[in-house]
Amino acid sequence: MKIVVIGAGYVGLVSGVCFADFGHDVVCVESDVSKIEALLAGRVPIYEPGLEELVANNRRAGRLSFSNNLSDALDGADAVFIAVGTPSRHGDGHADLSYVYGAARDIARSVKRFTVVVTKSTVPVGTGDEVERIIRSENPAADVIVASNPEFLREGAAITDFKRPDRIVVGTQDERAQAVLTEIYRPLFLNKSPIIFTDRRTAELIKYASNAFLAMKITFINEIADLCERVGANVQHVARGIGADGRIGSKFLHAGAGYGGSCFPKDTLALVKTAQDHGSPVRLIETTVTVNDERKRAMASKIILACDGDVRGKTIAILGLTFKPNTDDMREAPSLSIIKALEEAGATVRAYDPEGVKSARAMLPNVVFCDNAYEAAEGACGISLVTEWDQFRALDWSRLRLLMSEPVFIDLRNVYTPEEVTRHGFSYHSIGRPVSPGN
Repeated sequence: MKIVVIGAGYVGLVSGVCFADFGHDVVCVESDVSKIEALLAGRVPIYEPGLEELVANNRRAGRLSFSNNLSDALDGADAVFIAVGTPSRHGDGHADLSYVYGAARDIARSVKRFTVVVTKSTVPVGTGDEVERIIRSENPAADVIVASNPEFLREGAAITDFKRPDRIVVGTQDERAQAVLTEIYRPLFLNKSPIIFTDRRTAELIKYASNAFLAMKITFINEIADLCERVGANVQHVARGIGADGRIGSKFLHAGAGYGGSCFPKDTLALVKTAQDHGSPVRLIETTVTVNDERKRAMASKIILACDGDVRGKTIAILGLTFKPNTDDMREAPSLSIIKALEEAGATVRAYDPEGVKSARAMLPNVVFCDNAYEAAEGACGISLVTEWDQFRALDWSRLRLLMSEPVFIDLRNVYTPEEVTRHGFSYHSIGRPVSPGN
């Protein structure tokens, strides 16, 4: 089938490339000319494992192309996916839908035949109704069906998530649209991926509810971790014990520095605002948002306390800047709040991240960015692991000890065991675990 994807950002590019890899003819349309030029030159503007190779393979096969001309791209298209950004709107926390509605207007002016218009972007309940209204208003003769098809991609594992999804959610009750989307996703039926057809508003809410529940699960285990520290329990054992219950599950029960990224922060906030607007507040999610915001700065206090309660005039090393490993995404990363709080306390921060430094430079102008973990550790009175990149899982403790002014290690992801670090002469601090060996 011929598919057009509007937006060559994270969701749009991954979706378009994977559709092409299924054998469909895909055109990714992007208004940012510099992004199109980079893609045509073989440069992928985002870091996602395996994506660059997949782009190159499908371009060579002639199934994937890039353009800034929507009208030409829509010629003969069976479906057009809207995959533009929906950031939090400044001032009130609602999702900014201006890019989505702009795409709807562009489609209305360019559509030439029966086309399924699919909202892939994460949008509040009722957005599909407005997209349809815009298209009908701009082009009453347009033969289109507007559907919702939310994405459930994890950065760092997006290609696998797209090709082996837990489920495919499609919001449309129109038989013609269902037939088109069934054909588009037919290659996934081999993996027995279930396709859930529902109404459009329900599909939109499924996405927000899913992300809010996962964010709440992360926040829950973080609060349990704090309790573990007070009572002398081990949060990893607690998580294993409750995660073994099939009704709960083990995923997203890893205590840490709080959630960040492009989805959970803005989606939880947007759900809160939507619920408030409809007179049905979601108190658990409201609390989740508040607790997560507070947690990030609390991690800076944890680092300061580990360094004898005062970091003024001292150097702190930070390992990992992105909100999670295997991405270059710095959006709402816990490291941002942690570093700013450390700088406010008078510390000099040296930092290293395998992929996030380029994005971080503009956000953290006072940080000394380094080329590896050991350069970051030079002269530091404490070193904190903030993002659990694989290369941080086997640090040379003897080398670090020689470089640092004080042997203090704050493990905000519980990558190491207390025994492993303390036997090298380090003071070790982690999340929700007792320090003494054997506990």
